[in-house]
Amino acid sequence: MSDRPVGDRFRRFRDRLAGTAGGPDPTAGESHATSFRPDAPRSDAAAQAARLAPVPSGAPTQRRRGGRRGRGGEELTVPAAGFTSYYGRPVLKPPVWKWDIAAYLFTGGLAAGSSLLAAGGQFTGRPGLRRAGRLAALAAVGASTGFLIRDLGRPARFHHMLRVAKPTSPMSVGTWILAAFGPAAGVAAVAEAAPWLPEDGLPGLARRVLPPVGHAAGLAAAATAPALATYTGVLLADTAVPSWHEAYPELPVIFAGSALASGAGVGLLAAPLGQTGPARRMAVAGAALELYGSHRVETRLGLLSEPYRIGRAGRLLRAGRVLTAAGVAGALLGGRSRAVSALSGAALLAASVATRFGIFHGGVASARDPKYTVVPQRERLARRAAVQD
Repeated sequence: MSDRPVGDRFRRFRDRLAGTAGGPDPTAGESHATSFRPDAPRSDAAAQAARLAPVPSGAPTQRRRGGRRGRGGEELTVPAAGFTSYYGRPVLKPPVWKWDIAAYLFTGGLAAGSSLLAAGGQFTGRPGLRRAGRLAALAAVGASTGFLIRDLGRPARFHHMLRVAKPTSPMSVGTWILAAFGPAAGVAAVAEAAPWLPEDGLPGLARRVLPPVGHAAGLAAAATAPALATYTGVLLADTAVPSWHEAYPELPVIFAGSALASGAGVGLLAAPLGQTGPARRMAVAGAALELYGSHRVETRLGLLSEPYRIGRAGRLLRAGRVLTAAGVAGALLGGRSRAVSALSGAALLAASVATRFGIFHGGVASARDPKYTVVPQRERLARRAAVQD
């Protein structure tokens, strides 16, 4: 501890602040950079020589426009405002669904569209078109059930969901729709094997009985197909995921159009060229619904449309639009070419895959970024306050 009187030390400190020589200065032999000047930046060494607190790390040194002036003319920097959430964590827990649910969305729509295609072939006397639709519907609904069970984890969980029926739950309603559609589509597909059965004995009886039973089952599957095609859109919109929930009017329209387009793709790929007329008309109707709905979700939702335009979702939806346009063009212009019809059908199927996965990834992206949850909430609160005032 120094023996220098406190009053003398204070006077010397005051003289240094005033820039005067109040006595022998222990820092006189040091460079001018270490002397204290109020208008110059202060280093930690100079601060210690003047017996002042060192400059804290990260302290502002330049004044930003809009900043405030502190005591003694010190200029303070106001940090730029940025959006964040509590500890940077998402406001909503993102969906735990993975690619198998996106695939489930596609195969469910494909099964519905194929059964409608088969019904069209049945009513117009086109057996090749009917057969292609029925077999595709059975394969798609089988794959759809497999994807759903894979997501549930155990096959018994699908069975347990049939213990109750809750009209207010899209998941419960969808399970029952799938349970009703699957057996009808299966019977209709099995009926296509009737011409290969022997004409005598029990196989002969089955050969005579299966066609009318298959017709009835095909109509039953077609009757439940619209619900199967659209309930997944209602299921997504019923969640708290912002870009899904806000798109509740458009998602069923997109999924219905995608189902029709994918069913038409099956007909263009697998049916004889002379029987593809209904499939071509179905492709036009499905493409119109799908493109209209996709345009709406990318433009109507304000900030919540952004996840559908950027990133993986944006790339998939743009690819879906291009493939849909190419598929419809080929369906309309390639009526006499088997190769063009097949390529058109493949393009429509690929477009349906891209659209379903794009909608899926867009919703997941909106749940991961807090701004898609908080900003629309603040806007709604502001509108309510304006109406009340």
